[in-house]
Amino acid sequence: MHESWGDELKKKAANVRLIALDVDGIMSDGRLYFSANGDELKAFNILDGLGLKQLMNAGITVAVITGRRSPLTEKRMSDLGIAHLMQGREDKKVALQELVADMNIAPEQIAYMGDDLPDLPALQYAGLGISVPNGYWLVRQQADYCTLAQGGYGAVREACDLILWAQNRLQATLQHYLNNPL
Repeated sequence: MHESWGDELKKKAANVRLIALDVDGIMSDGRLYFSANGDELKAFNILDGLGLKQLMNAGITVAVITGRRSPLTEKRMSDLGIAHLMQGREDKKVALQELVADMNIAPEQIAYMGDDLPDLPALQYAGLGISVPNGYWLVRQQADYCTLAQGGYGAVREACDLILWAQNRLQATLQHYLNNPL
């Protein structure tokens, strides 16, 4: 637990039933790499992947909403078992509202994690808005919480831990590893 996780943040995170994430700048470092053949490459942090699996195991729905279309993103989300992937969505708030329309999830039960201006309306709509230190200043300013870790370097895992902690599930999630040393 971070000392920056106060009562107000805990209250918001305790309500979360769905976390929706941007990709570039959140699940990756925000840089786009291209091979000489024009193939796009991305690096995803393995810490984030396990954190998302832990959230899903705890019954939290995970969704990804991105403005870009990428087969790499599709592959990574499939590998993680994330069923809700919305690519090519510039209006992320509308995408988020479409996603939750049939889920019986209220805005205060949503966490949204983003780093740039297209994320801002969704971040403001959600009950818990999270950004990263390498995000655009206005998005960081509007967020309820800015992670200590940079996007692409464990920031998603930090957000997952925050939600699990607020819902009194983090210790149980970690206990499995503490009881089974390598």
